[in-house]
Amino acid sequence: MQKKSKITKRRDFLKKAGLVTAGAVGASTLAAPYGYAATNPVKWRLQTYSGAPLGAHVVLPQVEAFNKAAHGEMEIELYYADQLVPTDELFRAMQAGTIDAVQSDDATMGSPVDIQIFGGYFPFATRFSLDVPALFKYYGLNDIWAEAYGEVDNVTWLSTSAWDPCVLFTVKKPIRSLADMKGLRVFGVPTAGRFMARYGLIPVIVPWDDVEVAMQTGELDGVCWCGFTEAYEVGWADICNYALSNAITGAWFGSYFVNTKSWEGISPKLQELYKISIDQSHYYRQVWYWGGEADLRVNGKKMEITGLPADEWAGVVQDSKEFWAETSKISPRCAQVVDAFNKYADTMEKAGYPYSCLLYTSPSPRDLSTSRMPSSA
Repeated sequence: MQKKSKITKRRDFLKKAGLVTAGAVGASTLAAPYGYAATNPVKWRLQTYSGAPLGAHVVLPQVEAFNKAAHGEMEIELYYADQLVPTDELFRAMQAGTIDAVQSDDATMGSPVDIQIFGGYFPFATRFSLDVPALFKYYGLNDIWAEAYGEVDNVTWLSTSAWDPCVLFTVKKPIRSLADMKGLRVFGVPTAGRFMARYGLIPVIVPWDDVEVAMQTGELDGVCWCGFTEAYEVGWADICNYALSNAITGAWFGSYFVNTKSWEGISPKLQELYKISIDQSHYYRQVWYWGGEADLRVNGKKMEITGLPADEWAGVVQDSKEFWAETSKISPRCAQVVDAFNKYADTMEKAGYPYSCLLYTSPSPRDLSTSRMPSSA
């Protein structure tokens, strides 16, 4: 057998290399429509329920992480509350394709599904932020949400997890009894507002960016929309002088949604990256809120913390039972959710410390019959 020269070997190598290169180009072409993404990236528009100061924590890290991981194949443009469409029109705008994705609770964005009442702050459904992912993963809420939004055209629900607790902050009037709530005009999430209205609070909806001015001018008497972490972060703690320690629920149900056509128009790889970035966002918020709430309740210096008398708080807890019963009558699916809440609460109570924290009988983590002024360190 004739031995090949170095030149012949080099020619054979180049030929093979050429074939490999051609094959690679062919594979790239066959990978369309995703093959040219680096030079012609997919563009999405995502709008959140939150304003920019809060959005810097609850959504911006997720968008930045996704855009970086996508390596130019896709770019999400982030818009804050009311920038493209009013917050209560988010669902319709996403369904129509005006925006590609939404981060919000079901109720605030105007979802036309029966379970939207559970979005945001459903009274006494949760105590801690970990309750939300546990309910969705182990008590059937993932399947229930997927089923509900599966009945709606061109909208896909992706994921739900926890935000902060629901605390009432007021500008001029401290809340030391339920009677003190009567007539106060308060910015809040729809479901919580509906429940708190039975004590005389008047729920008011204004654009998120207008809340601060509305409290300064007296159009609003306070907010019942968030916990201590957000109140301090966005500046509402600089305007409000009082915070009621009795939170009607421990965590907010917030979700990620996408326009179905937009979702199906991106590669499986980008879909997976997007879901991973959502999980990262859930983790970031959970740590930020959990640490912030405890620290600011104890060490915050901007607001006087008050509490309801124990007997009145017990009455609020009893009223929540009625609210749950009323909600379960909306539809069989709503009854499933309420049943999941009951099973979860029962399991946590039977599990004992550190899982037990009575949903219906525990008045508060502190003595609610007294008020506490922030320390003046």
